[in-house]
Order: sequence, then structure tokens, then C-alpha cells
Amino acid sequence: MANLPVEGIPTTIDEMLALLSSHDYLASRSLATVLFLALRMERPLFLEGEAGVGKTEIAKVLSAALDRPLIRLQCYEGLDVASAVYEWNYPAQMLEIRLSEAAGISDRDRLEHDIFSERYLIRRPVLQALTSEGGRAPVFLIDELDRTDEAFEAFLLEVLSDFQVTIPEFGTVRAAHPPIVIVTSNRTREVHDALKRRCLYHWVDYPDAAQELEIIRRKVPGCNEALSRQVVAYVQKLRTIDLFKNPGVAETIDWATALTELDRVALDPETISDTLGTLLKYQDDIARIQSGEGRKILSEIEAELRAVG
Repeated sequence: MANLPVEGIPTTIDEMLALLSSHDYLASRSLATVLFLALRMERPLFLEGEAGVGKTEIAKVLSAALDRPLIRLQCYEGLDVASAVYEWNYPAQMLEIRLSEAAGISDRDRLEHDIFSERYLIRRPVLQALTSEGGRAPVFLIDELDRTDEAFEAFLLEVLSDFQVTIPEFGTVRAAHPPIVIVTSNRTREVHDALKRRCLYHWVDYPDAAQELEIIRRKVPGCNEALSRQVVAYVQKLRTIDLFKNPGVAETIDWATALTELDRVALDPETISDTLGTLLKYQDDIARIQSGEGRKILSEIEAELRAVG
């Protein structure tokens, strides 16, 4: 077992569950287990799942719960090393070269050593995560890795396997204390096996009704109990039909918040139609629900809720 440099790491899975719950993140035991193992084994954790199920939130909660800085690399198409890892301060380097020339310094090796020093190195998120100060390794979130290309994935292999990065002009930078690395993917494309092998893996699924209801109670305390149950039942039912994009937990929270702001105490067809934009993000899905399917779902959940008392 690795020797963790910072106190506060849970020593049991139950402690991990309690730690997450204390920051209003309700995790399944399987998720708490893989988080516990990732911390104890000092391994990156690869989280895959639909958008809005709480993958990014896990990194934020760990940062707050363990009192560590959060460094976030938001991935996108075309992300390169200069934006993600490091780049040189070229204007400052050029100025140094000109000043050296003006001073009559002709030692090229010395000049090259001077301009490719830490003084001129601009640290981007990856390098920041590897060079934390004060012995407090950060939580490093590599968010939506599936938005990048395979070339950037290949670059990350060194980072995820050895917690180091090699800068040709500077040398190898290795983390004194490995960061807690959380990698997320919405699975818009498959991430290469070579990267997954360097990580522990977990599929983050939608919560069941009981868990989602508890999330609403914690995140939207102003939402009354009856409305909360209707909201959760309605969203759970929506996820069973063939929508272009199912609502995630984030959308459930937004919808419950919006209904509370409108002082609603129960769902009705008009309210559902007027507020669907907080729950669904594609017009075809909204039109489908507004065309009559939404009324059918409402009738079904009302009957189901009456049946259970």
C-alpha cells in the first residue's frame, strides 16, 4: 500500500461514503469503493457515463472534502500541449536574447540554458498538477477526455503512468506527491485501452429513484416533499423512453429549483410544458413531450404515487 503524504484520506469504504455524504454527494458503495482504492493505490480514476450524472462533481467534492486545490483541464477538440501542459514565454525569451547580445554575451550554451529555465516556463494545468507546493497534492480533473484526439491521449500516458512529463528543452518534471487524478468521459467516442489500463475504472450510472429523491432533498431543500417525489418519478420515467438526450441529475436539480422558484407545489401539464427547457436540451425532445406524451407520463406517475400512498 502506498504511503499517502497528506492526512485526511479515508481508511475504510464506509469512511469514504461518509466523507462524500458530508458534502452532499450520495455515492453508491461501488463508486465509493473504487474512489477509496484510487486514493490508497495512488492510481488515476477513469469515470465514464452519460453527461450530467455527477462525474465532474466527484472531483469537486474530493477537493473540498480533502481540502486540496482543484486543478481542472477542460478538454476540447484540438487541445494541444501548449494549452494543456506548458509553453515557453517567447516574448521574454526574445528580450533576454537581445539584452544578452547587447551586453556582448556570446556563449550560446549558457544563453540557451538561461532562456530554457524555469523562469520562462509557463505552467498549464498538467504541469501545475505535477508541481504542487507545500506537500498538498491537488485533485487533478481531466474533464471530458473523449472530446480530444488520440494524439493527446498518447501524450497523457506518461502523465498517468509515472506522474511525470518530459519537456525536451528542460528535462523531466516528476511529481513529488502524485495528484489525485480524475479522468471523465461522456463516451462520445471510445478512449484507447492504453490509457484506460493506467487507471481504475467506474461507470457512473443514473441514480435510482430513492437516491435521486435524497439528492433533491439535499440540493433543493425548498422543494416540498410531494413535488420532489413527482419530479423524481417524472424524470425516472423520461429516462425509459427514447429521447435524444436523457436528463441527468444536474437537470433534475435544475427543474426542481425552477419549480420551487415558481412556487409550484405539484406538477400539472401547463407547468411541465412551460419549464421543460430546464430539463430537456433538444427541441425534438421538448416537442415530443409537449405533443401529448408528457400528459401520459404525468398520469402514470400520479397513479403510481397514489398506489404507494
